[in-house]
Amino acid sequence: IPLQEVVIEKKQIPIPEEVVIEKPSEKDEPVLDGKGSKKPSILQRLSPKRRLREEYHPDTHGPLLDLRYTPPPGVEEVELYPVHPPYAYIRILYDVLSHEYTYQVIEPLLTEGEEALYNEIKNRLFETLDISTRGLSREETRKLLREASRRIIEDFDLSLTPVEEEKIHYRMDCEFIGDGLIDPIMHDPFIEDISCDGLKSPIFVYHTRYESIKTSLCYTSSVDLDSFVTKLAQRAGKYISIAEPILDATMSDGSRIQMTLGTEVTAHGSTFTIRKFRDEPITPTDLIEWKTFSPLSIAFLWLAVESGKSCIFAGGTASGKTTSLNAISLFMPPLAKIITLEDTRELKLPHANWIPSVTRDSFDTGGRGEIDLYELLRAALRQRPEYLLVGEVRGREALTLFQAMSTGHITYSTTHADSVSSVVHRLENPPMNVPRNMLSALDLVSIQVQARVGGQRIRRNKQIIEILDIDPRTNELITNEVFRWKPSTDEISYSGKSYILEDIMEERGWDDERIQEELKRRQEVLEWMRIRKIRHYKDVSAILMDYFRNPDDVIARVRGDLYEQV
Repeated sequence: IPLQEVVIEKKQIPIPEEVVIEKPSEKDEPVLDGKGSKKPSILQRLSPKRRLREEYHPDTHGPLLDLRYTPPPGVEEVELYPVHPPYAYIRILYDVLSHEYTYQVIEPLLTEGEEALYNEIKNRLFETLDISTRGLSREETRKLLREASRRIIEDFDLSLTPVEEEKIHYRMDCEFIGDGLIDPIMHDPFIEDISCDGLKSPIFVYHTRYESIKTSLCYTSSVDLDSFVTKLAQRAGKYISIAEPILDATMSDGSRIQMTLGTEVTAHGSTFTIRKFRDEPITPTDLIEWKTFSPLSIAFLWLAVESGKSCIFAGGTASGKTTSLNAISLFMPPLAKIITLEDTRELKLPHANWIPSVTRDSFDTGGRGEIDLYELLRAALRQRPEYLLVGEVRGREALTLFQAMSTGHITYSTTHADSVSSVVHRLENPPMNVPRNMLSALDLVSIQVQARVGGQRIRRNKQIIEILDIDPRTNELITNEVFRWKPSTDEISYSGKSYILEDIMEERGWDDERIQEELKRRQEVLEWMRIRKIRHYKDVSAILMDYFRNPDDVIARVRGDLYEQV
């Protein structure tokens, strides 16, 4: 066949937009590019002259990824969305036969030649790079890493295209600054949990839309997996080893991680489970939008928090206890002194007078240097806080918390329980050991639940219950249910009676009409924020603080805007 015909045939084949670096042939045979010209191999591109470096830009140099996809028979492409454009995308696939979803990660792939160059640059960086990143932002660290990588590429006198160089830089970012294999998943805002069950086992994620699904990622090397787990521990400022192969830690972004090393306690090798942390905390507007709470129940809590009523949020795992606690903390007065105490940092407040404190593990096996919630709480009480927020009570700190409650401190916390009776049972028994007569210092218990409605997983506020007193004859708690969720209609209804509202009326000198008007005004503000999609916690907090200072001005603006909309 004449050469001209071959060239015409090759023009009919769609050429991918990214440039592929071919491994040099042993026979040094010329490689034709898409136009029929000789394409130099990566080693043939050695040049004595250093070219002017050109920064990669998608509009100029084309995409790093080919997102075209033809699913095999029996598989459907559900959706494709970016998580770290232009580097990483996620494709959700659905298998019609097995009725299972698959989470496919799409990243730039390195050719054999690019992989060899990447490994060489990485080894050179390990040998020569001596930079302290303490105090530097992620972007500043990224720039330093890129400059160091470029110097090595220049030392090799390689003439790389912007696309080839950008792919190598992205891989470097994931390895040195990001989270390696799972870096794209960490960028996905729809992922709540990431679970690696061991070697040669697919990584699983919990997606807000598709729940628990299998990913296309998998660790195939025990060295890589062990190294990643060790790196996670070091980044969290902790230590994991064969001697102590189990570790709980907090990642730099606030995500909670539990990990094991090697095969000492887990048969399939190292494991890790990451509970992702949201950069932007959930707000009351979000809770109303998701129907976790009704506007009236949130307005009730707003009034209760502002009036200094203590509350415990109870529920099962992943029922939204800490989320609700963080959301209602926005209702606290703007200049109130607030102290939060946690095992792992989850609470995030916009208040200026806020002290976040966390526990610390011991320095040795003897327990020297350990600071637990009990010690933190004792220290916090000496600082005259107006509001105390404890991430979760589970030990001897519970007694101190209720002592603080009894002496007039306003406290909020979470605990694992599914009803008021379960809360009382847990508090009264070891290791908490809170006497029953101290439980009357608590004002409210909010029961959270994770349920299914219409095949979808939802979180709902099951009950808001007032703790009134203790019956002197039976020694039982006297309670009053204010709000209850009805699963059949998915509605949260008001019982019509609240003793806390009566206390607030008495404290402020209001009558029935005034308290009803105040609840209505606060509902209108919350609904206005939902309609206007004001959901960022700083924006919501600014409006709540304005209402605290100038309620009439805020409600006039809100009603004027709502009236114009109607």
